[in-house]
Amino acid sequence: MVGMDLRIVFMGSPDFSLPTLTALTQMFNVVGVVTQPDRPAGRGRKIQSPPVKILAQTFGLPVLQPISLKNPEAVEQIQALSPEVIVVAAFGQILKQNILQMPTYGCINVHASLLPRWRGAAPVQAAVLHDEVSGVTIMKMDQGLDTGPILSQRSTPITDEMTAGMLFDRLAQMGADLLVETLPGYVYGEISPRPQEEAQATYAPQLRKEDGKLDFNQPAAFLARQVRAYNPWPGSFADFDGAMLKIFRAHAVVHAHAIPGRHYIVDSKPAWGTQEGLLVLDEVQAAGKSRMGGDVFLHGTRDWIEEEEAKDE
Repeated sequence: MVGMDLRIVFMGSPDFSLPTLTALTQMFNVVGVVTQPDRPAGRGRKIQSPPVKILAQTFGLPVLQPISLKNPEAVEQIQALSPEVIVVAAFGQILKQNILQMPTYGCINVHASLLPRWRGAAPVQAAVLHDEVSGVTIMKMDQGLDTGPILSQRSTPITDEMTAGMLFDRLAQMGADLLVETLPGYVYGEISPRPQEEAQATYAPQLRKEDGKLDFNQPAAFLARQVRAYNPWPGSFADFDGAMLKIFRAHAVVHAHAIPGRHYIVDSKPAWGTQEGLLVLDEVQAAGKSRMGGDVFLHGTRDWIEEEEAKDE
């Protein structure tokens, strides 16, 4: 079995990458880690290291943090590690051909979707928003955006209560497990890469903070999925009383004559009318306040004027 002799360079940055790096260090010879530079983050804008750097240092692994892989010096530093495989999991930079062709067995990516569905930067959010099933793909990278041939895949259902954050955590561990199962067979030639079906491809672009604003001309069922899909980021919100009302949990109920944007009350909770049905707010955060249940929010505000009595139908 392929083990400590296989020289692996790992590329990753956020929390999603951590289970994969951990699994690799337990079974293979990780000779170096490439991650994003330290950057200001949070309200205080203090310089913070990527989670992968912190974990790599606990393992005693060499860490490279190039500003760009276009820098010849960065390429030389990676080359000096003599990687036989480069494993990528949410690294955050595009790999050019000089990197892709560097290792003996190429560059292998852990992608958080069932490719070719949801290529791009936000596959987990897109899956929660649109699908009943998600999963992970282990693929051999090429110069396209998540277009390389597939080595293996594993699926998991998306439950009615699952947020993108929950699915992220599940897929991160699934991807790590599937990768260490797949690598030996791939290196020994027992697993052959298979091309993706281009006709089935969909794209999940990078999300922006403003994408989280709820549009009440959409059906309530879709908006309830959006709240789950955009939790924890970019978050869902709506304008209320001249300020932003953040929405962390919500559910849809049937209402035959709902008017988009109108205020309703359902089971002592605030609700908005939508294009189809009502969106009931289960957990919210008003400007300058802490997170609270919808019933607590309704009890504490005088500005949510009930415009029509509404009940579950």
